[in-house]
Amino acid sequence: MQTTRKARAIGVLLLTAGVVATLTGCSGSTGGGSNADSGTYTFWDPYPQYDASSDWAKLIEQCGTQAGVTVKRTGYDTTDLTNKALLAGQQRNSPDILLVDNPVVSTLADAGILTDTTDNGLSTGTIAQNILGAGVLDGKTYGVPIGANTLALYYNPKVLQAAGVDPASIKNWASLDDALAKVKAAGKKGITFAGINTEEGSFQFLPWFWGAGADLTKLNSPQAIAALTLWTNWIKQGYAPNSVIQDTQTTSWQEFQTGEFAFGENGTWQKASAAQMGAQLITIQTENGGPAPVPTGGEFFTIPVQKDAARYKTSAKIVECLSSGDNIVKTDNTLNYVVATQSGQQAQLSTDSTMKTWVDAVGVAKARTGDNLGTKYPVISEQLWTAVQKAESGAASPTAALAAAQQAVDAKLNK
Repeated sequence: MQTTRKARAIGVLLLTAGVVATLTGCSGSTGGGSNADSGTYTFWDPYPQYDASSDWAKLIEQCGTQAGVTVKRTGYDTTDLTNKALLAGQQRNSPDILLVDNPVVSTLADAGILTDTTDNGLSTGTIAQNILGAGVLDGKTYGVPIGANTLALYYNPKVLQAAGVDPASIKNWASLDDALAKVKAAGKKGITFAGINTEEGSFQFLPWFWGAGADLTKLNSPQAIAALTLWTNWIKQGYAPNSVIQDTQTTSWQEFQTGEFAFGENGTWQKASAAQMGAQLITIQTENGGPAPVPTGGEFFTIPVQKDAARYKTSAKIVECLSSGDNIVKTDNTLNYVVATQSGQQAQLSTDSTMKTWVDAVGVAKARTGDNLGTKYPVISEQLWTAVQKAESGAASPTAALAAAQQAVDAKLNK
């Protein structure tokens, strides 16, 4: 049974990352720890942009010193990191610590690559449960978050003012539609978002999906249809450009930066860029009013299985230092993470009041792999973004597209 489970998890990971061809080219010699008295602990992260002079690299060195060891850190891009983590785990040659994108945690855990907090001694302490949820599978917790990022609606005050729209009036979908209509009538453009057929598309659609009351276990529900109808109507009515069908979060942001659009759905990582252009922020609203659940983004610190379990104690010390709210607040990693604890969030707000909307958004956020979806999530997400593409392009109605999506999910998960 365990072998079957591992094979299924590995298969899902390969399907999601699209990395079958590249796995054979990965070397197993880059793996991690050997025995507990080793003075060097290996750490892989998805931040290749940060070199040895960065605040992030300095924090890693500091945390290693406090734990009495040297940390050898390697940064990979996200896909490459996932590939190497999988291969190293199969070869039982994992690094001591892995920092991975949160949806990957449950897949690596299901494949038997990660230790849980009972084994490794990591403390989850006061971490907010909705953020921690991405690391939970079958009641066990397999890591701790570095923090969380998520989505909200940036708006251009000049465009709204010219259209006679008060951003405070946007309290539900109907009032957002009214605002978009006024913006279009004033000769400006409405809203940009990433509707591409990748995980970015699902990520951006989820606030509206969940904001309608839909559930990922039933993609063809009336609530899900309402959410997809909202998006497709925006394209039909000219509130959103046709380009959203292929827009990534980066390209949709570039459209917003032209100054022609009223709204742009995007994340905390655009905070500095938004400030430069004078953009401001509101939370995404549910269909009937109130902040919508948004998906939690960000990475998790995990401790892979080692031949010598005595290494976990030191690995846990390093992780607890790296994930400390104080350190995340002080370390400029340019990603503008929201700290994962309420006390840390308050400290963050005391130093940067512009994080208030983001803290509010994270407060009602949900893990994509939450509700114990685990390794089912990549299958569901792929069919969700496929349905979004069909409806956006007019190839199928929202009802038909989501019905086909649910049928495909059932077929794949019930094999």
